[in-house]
Amino acid sequence: MNDNSKIVTEFIGAWSGLDAGRLAEYFAEDGSYHNMPMEPVLGKENIREFIEGFLTTWTSTEWEITHMLAGGNVVIAERVDKTKTTAGDVDLPCVGIFEMEDGKIKIWRDYFDMATYTNAMAG
Repeated sequence: MNDNSKIVTEFIGAWSGLDAGRLAEYFAEDGSYHNMPMEPVLGKENIREFIEGFLTTWTSTEWEITHMLAGGNVVIAERVDKTKTTAGDVDLPCVGIFEMEDGKIKIWRDYFDMATYTNAMAG
């Protein structure tokens, strides 16, 4: 496991703490977080605020990594995000592409089916 994959593994594990400030610290100051069905969020502080916004309804989450590949500054992590919220619970299959720079996440693109998430929250 290279250093970048170790950092991404730590980051994925940190989500269970539901701490937006801690999660934002993994990003470069000019980092980008892009949930592909939505617009990207640019800048570490904006990322923190974005994460904080949706964590307000989350009661717990555990992200299970099913596959991880790393080469150079890119880490690809396939996972299942198992999240309980005040609106519903969801096991959301995702693939995250992380571009790393100097030990920080420079760009994170997450691919998932938005309908899986919204249907779970509506039910």
